[in-house]
Amino acid sequence: MRLTIIGSAGSFPGPASPASCYLLEAGDFRMLLDLGNGALGALQRYVDIYDIDAVYLSHLHADHCFDLCSYWVARTFPPGGRKPRIPVYGPTGVADRMAEAYGLEPDPGMTETFEFRELTPGQMRIGPFDVRVDVVNHPVEAYGIRLEHDGTALTYSGDTGACDEIIDLARDTDLFLCEASFHDHREHPKDMHLTGSEAGEHAQSAAARRLVLTHLVPWNDDDRTYEEARSTFSGPIDLARPGAVYEIGAERSTGVRGTGGDAATAAVHRLTERLS
Repeated sequence: MRLTIIGSAGSFPGPASPASCYLLEAGDFRMLLDLGNGALGALQRYVDIYDIDAVYLSHLHADHCFDLCSYWVARTFPPGGRKPRIPVYGPTGVADRMAEAYGLEPDPGMTETFEFRELTPGQMRIGPFDVRVDVVNHPVEAYGIRLEHDGTALTYSGDTGACDEIIDLARDTDLFLCEASFHDHREHPKDMHLTGSEAGEHAQSAAARRLVLTHLVPWNDDDRTYEEARSTFSGPIDLARPGAVYEIGAERSTGVRGTGGDAATAAVHRLTERLS
């Protein structure tokens, strides 16, 4: 599996990153994990947007789903006519909610372009991936996801506060893409997001092989988030940066291009060279 970070900003896009969006590839199958504000533009640096085979929306907050509206336009009205339907997985009511977000009547809404499939806890198959999802700890219906392929595993928390469900999904995972929206020792709402140290605790409890911290809110200090996680997790830790690529399963998820610290800077340099 190959994971490319498209956007990792939490709650709203930042000056250096769109909101949540991650491109997961295995063979010739390409899947998006979330499609938040600003992500569709950045996505075009890495892949032809018409080559996407499936979209997964962890929940229906704008920073995780709103660019599906723009993607609907792109797939519905391109030169040459509408592109084939692709599946969009999301929480209860996803079809109506996305139609409402773009001001469409619910029938047909976006259903001529997207085949909406509502998530429930359990197992399924998406393309080449064996998938398990479960409800996590957030004010709205929200899911964490585990994807397995060819003996490797990726877990994505979506948005969540502390919960056993995400630990279970991340058990022995090769790469744990985990939100870390809050800082320790600050007042913040309960049952909504994790701090860096809580993300580390969850990764440690799950025996995850690598922790990638994401949903990094632009007003926070990312270095502080990293140090909080380092205090509770003994394995490799990265800050999710746009353009970073993870070859999951290559040397048990250590074949990484673009990670935390100096490697993150290198990833930005490589991306700059690619775009220049």
